Amino acid sequence: MKKLKIAIQKSGRLNEDSLKILKDCGISIDNGIDQLKAAARNFPLEVFYLRNGDIPQYLRDGVVDIAIIGENVLIEKGANITIAEKLGFSKCKVSLAIPKSETYTSVQDFEGKRIATSYPETVKAYLKEKGVNAELHIINGSVEIAPNIGLADAICDIVSSGSTLFKNNLKEVEVMLQSEAVLAVSPKIGAEEQQLLQKLQFRIQSVLTARTSKYILLNAPNDKIEAISKILPVLKSPTILPLAEKGWSSLHSVIKKEDFWDVIDELKQNGAEGILVCPIEKMVL
Repeated sequence: MKKLKIAIQKSGRLNEDSLKILKDCGISIDNGIDQLKAAARNFPLEVFYLRNGDIPQYLRDGVVDIAIIGENVLIEKGANITIAEKLGFSKCKVSLAIPKSETYTSVQDFEGKRIATSYPETVKAYLKEKGVNAELHIINGSVEIAPNIGLADAICDIVSSGSTLFKNNLKEVEVMLQSEAVLAVSPKIGAEEQQLLQKLQFRIQSVLTARTSKYILLNAPNDKIEAISKILPVLKSPTILPLAEKGWSSLHSVIKKEDFWDVIDELKQNGAEGILVCPIEKMVL
């Protein structure tokens, strides 16, 4: 039987988040210490642990069928590789930063400047779009020190919390790209592997939908059911069960996590009582 070959980052936060989503999809992986390849026990899947920057080439060559990788790396090194799914974790920005002491007006300030970066293709494309010419210094590793030692006037790097920039007396001035982890697909994926990918994607979508949703139970007077149902639009309609107390019912539905407090306030204003909100493990629509 064919197996779907997936690449994930060898170590780091993206590795942990990638293994977690596979686990949440019900896939058990036999991980050994310093293993470069591992098999799943209950799904036709092989996991390859690779350096993040090498994954696009493995996808292009068809060594792996799919990969969980940062969108920023795929944009930099993975031209023409398809994104099957955005995964909603490992979010970051690829930004331009300059010393705190310098003033900044617009991207035109980078004209003729020296920029240190590990993302030359991303910077070139961005500056070309803006009509700016700059000199790039390609550095593999920490670039934040470049302005302090006189190597560059600015940097382009990944920004998460901004603490690294702050420690190196830099400030973010241009966000070139908003990035997150994505599920990328090799252009050489076979037909059987494509079918396995569809099964895996179905599981991933169920997990991602659950992560952004909450299960809600509430009690309401029967004459308020119609108004309250309009506030709960995630499913086709809420489940309505009669309570022992005449004239009252229990409504069960789903709400978006990001809208939680606004929805709760609106429900209360429309007569809802005894509201319970619970996490959802999986959600199949």
